[in-house]
Amino acid sequence: MHSRETSTQASDLPKIGQPATRALAQAGYVRLEQLTQVTAGELLKLHGVGPRAVRILTEALQEKGWSFARE
Repeated sequence: MHSRETSTQASDLPKIGQPATRALAQAGYVRLEQLTQVTAGELLKLHGVGPRAVRILTEALQEKGWSFARE
């Protein structure tokens, strides 16, 4: 049984669903700021990350004045 603490360790990502959260964590993305180094298209290629998750992440980035890397 995995501890919930390990999956949310120091993460500031918004609630995007467990499959998308796991996919991002497995790819090494646990902080919102890290997503400024990747394109939305690259995230959509991750199994578990869909358009809804990318939309939520886009909104969270915009709230901080950030965005995904350019395509």
